[in-house]
Amino acid sequence: MAELSSASQSDEREALADVVRQSLRGVIDPELGENLIDLGLIYFVAVDDRAIAHVVMTTTTQGCPAVGYLKDGVQRAALAVPGVDAAEVALTYDPPWTPDMMAGPAGQRRPTAKPRFWRPW
Repeated sequence: MAELSSASQSDEREALADVVRQSLRGVIDPELGENLIDLGLIYFVAVDDRAIAHVVMTTTTQGCPAVGYLKDGVQRAALAVPGVDAAEVALTYDPPWTPDMMAGPAGQRRPTAKPRFWRPW
């Protein structure tokens, strides 16, 4: 019987993590104008048995000037989910983000190749 209870709690935590992921779609990168999920900037989302949401994220580049804004937005989005009592947001650059990580509408708008005279500035 304890196994069923444990399995049920695990299912509830996973369902709550799915709701957190949906909430993170409301966090928009100010430079790219797309949500962090579709940009592939969210690497991991879980909710533990203490109702703490754990999110591991990245930014498009190290030293991104929007890192504080993005981490704050992720924390607020996770805390907005009913059933989440706290949120911990960790930043990583391993693996480094690449445009190939984009999905959804963001990935569909990504050009297949750089223009011939592409300049990064």
